Amino acid sequence: MSADVVDLAKLRHSCGQCSLQVLCLPAAIGGTDLEQLDEIVRNRRPLEPGESLFRAGQSLSSLYVAREGAFKTIATNEDGESQVIGFHLPGELMGLDALGTGHHACDAQALTRASVCEVPLAQLESICAKLPGLQHQLLRIIGQGINRDQSHMEMLGRRQAAERIALFLHGLSERYRLLGRSGEMFVLPMSREDIASYLGMVIETVSRTLTKMQEDGVIAVRGRQMTVLDPARLDAIVHGPAKIAPGVTRRG
Repeated sequence: MSADVVDLAKLRHSCGQCSLQVLCLPAAIGGTDLEQLDEIVRNRRPLEPGESLFRAGQSLSSLYVAREGAFKTIATNEDGESQVIGFHLPGELMGLDALGTGHHACDAQALTRASVCEVPLAQLESICAKLPGLQHQLLRIIGQGINRDQSHMEMLGRRQAAERIALFLHGLSERYRLLGRSGEMFVLPMSREDIASYLGMVIETVSRTLTKMQEDGVIAVRGRQMTVLDPARLDAIVHGPAKIAPGVTRRG
């Protein structure tokens, strides 16, 4: 009995040390179920900055969860023009772009030194059939990915550069918060050039807008270290000024 407890503790510690816990540890999962899941997860070698995890056109065989580091996904059109279409932080699922066709529609590239856990799709589907809790967790994470795609479209639809940048930083802040990290102080793993590509802007506009937001006291930027000094003002740029309840007079 004590051996079982030790094994379970080891498995949970293993999953807890990597970001796969957001996928594989629904609240009701038991020791035997967790052991089955742990057996199919493959820890891959570290990836260096700029190294590809998968490429467009490659057949879907696995889903991936960033264990450490961050990634970007890049789409290339028929004219050979590339655009960054997503960023992925530790704990976030990658490879969902291939679920519809069976082939990846984009490249995934490491932004920093990184490592991932590989989850073979065939075995994952088999285990999900036995574990409704895991299946629900997977659907929830797929939904989060869809929400990020919708947020990206909203960013591209904003006319003002400040709104696009603010929406991007606000979303990044919330994603870090979901990972149990600070939403006010975080490192930007991506370059200014990557941000510009993602937001459909030129790099000069990104740099100029960040400088203006810093001068206004909304953020502080030092290299890639980002500090949100005034979360309320950042939120106001994204969503507009807070509405005042009927009968309440604004002071000042």
